[in-house]
Amino acid sequence: MTSTISGAAGVSRRGFLGLAGLAITTAGLAACGGGGGSTSGGASASSSVKLPTYKEFTGLTPDLAGNAKGLQAAYFKLPKPVQSVQNAPLKGTVTGLTETFDTMSPAMKDNPFWQRLNAKLGGDLELQIAEDIGDGYPAKFATVLASNDLPDMMWVPPNQGIPNIGPMLEAKFQDLTQYLSGDAVLEYPNLAALKPDSWKTAVVNGKIWGAPIPSTPFGQVYIGNRETWAQVGGFGAGNAEEFLAKAKEITRPGEQKYALEPSYINALHMVGEWFGAPNGWAVNKDRTLTNLYETDEYAASVEFVAKMFAAGVFYPDAHATDIRARVAHGSVGAQVVSGPHDLDDYRALNETAGFDILVPFSADGKVTPTYDMGYGTVGFTPFKKADEGKIRELLSLMNYLSAPFGTVEYLQKNYGELDQDYTLDGNGNPIRTETGTTNAPGLVSALTIMSSPENVNFNPGFDDDTRYVNEQQQKLLELAWRNPTNGSYSDTNAKVGAKIGKQLRDKVTDVVTGRAKINELESAVKRWKSEGGDKIRDEYQAALASDAPVFRT
Repeated sequence: MTSTISGAAGVSRRGFLGLAGLAITTAGLAACGGGGGSTSGGASASSSVKLPTYKEFTGLTPDLAGNAKGLQAAYFKLPKPVQSVQNAPLKGTVTGLTETFDTMSPAMKDNPFWQRLNAKLGGDLELQIAEDIGDGYPAKFATVLASNDLPDMMWVPPNQGIPNIGPMLEAKFQDLTQYLSGDAVLEYPNLAALKPDSWKTAVVNGKIWGAPIPSTPFGQVYIGNRETWAQVGGFGAGNAEEFLAKAKEITRPGEQKYALEPSYINALHMVGEWFGAPNGWAVNKDRTLTNLYETDEYAASVEFVAKMFAAGVFYPDAHATDIRARVAHGSVGAQVVSGPHDLDDYRALNETAGFDILVPFSADGKVTPTYDMGYGTVGFTPFKKADEGKIRELLSLMNYLSAPFGTVEYLQKNYGELDQDYTLDGNGNPIRTETGTTNAPGLVSALTIMSSPENVNFNPGFDDDTRYVNEQQQKLLELAWRNPTNGSYSDTNAKVGAKIGKQLRDKVTDVVTGRAKINELESAVKRWKSEGGDKIRDEYQAALASDAPVFRT
């Protein structure tokens, strides 16, 4: 058995999907962590910290250039690898805690892929790896933290509900500001190649706590099976009612065919863009903020998704775990994914099918749609307190593991050794061997979750997909809005944001599924405001960037 490896190796899209976009500002950690460590809170300190100096990696030239707006550099094939690290980073054993969103790999002692990576690192990288099941990573994180026997580094996710990040970091982990702020980061060139927006995730209480893990700068999109939607004129529409009419025509319960996956909150995020809703928060002309939940566009979106549910266009099992496969083979028409780069996941399930990325359209043919850019990272990895020698060893390790796409180190981390873990096809693209397919995916996912370079657009063996993604990204950028609170800090959001956001989303789900009336949404929003939303607004307004653009309504 062999498998083609994508350019975004190891990061599971479903693992960061549930709260992305729609709920990113209420997820507790999305605005640079949680829990202020000072009486004045972390807002002003975090907004004034000097971020690491950005120095772009210029060792390779992409086939399609990216840009500062967020367009990802694209490659049609794996370039000839270049060296980015001169010396092995480790002097001994380093331990870490992370998570995998793939099938768990064999343990280090039984895993030649892992052993070969350790040989390149110059020591043993020993990882505790949590699986994406049950209580998942937060439970594992809490258990390890409570033991007071911390590994050298522990990945902190942005949206899995780990509370009181600020006090935890101050008590247990190393302040890395002196090693990473400004030009200090240039000692670690691959970390310096991480963009400033990525670093904002790792700033809490005016200090830099770890290396960030960049993800796509784009937000959620619908991906649809091209053949399924071709039956109704294609995956797109002139307005929301036309889209619903197409979805109803596709849906044939007797044949077990449905237009859309059953993730109602994600569907609501997509519909909200059609209605022109803001990305989390809207900046008003007077520089105050209005939350998404408070807008007429949000209420209209909830009402329309309830109409979609009543029409029966969603797959009926909300707990189904095989939606991607159903989309790949056409029994479900479309699925919300974390960005416009997931075609390789569907190709792995059905190489001959075609897949389309939906660009938001106007709900009524009049309103200008929006497209929500994402936060751009999946967290950061802090180090437990240690002497300077150990801290620099860990920074050197993260520098190696953050090596850009196309480097020797990236190849080793993601693919392994040629002719052992992977081979090359006729176009020079990597194909995992049978042993590589067994040993690599779970570990690659775990490594990529705790360390990553800036992402690229790479679909080996499918050049047309790479071109298509590049084209759709450009269209999305024309409608793009960024959440103006990204990179800001709110003590109240850290303490109660996840709780009050979940309460509101639960009510929204009840409205969508017919268990509550649409007029109950207003009282749910009032509760969100009174139990912390208004205070979160005040704290974000205090740290609002002067160049944050006014949102058009």
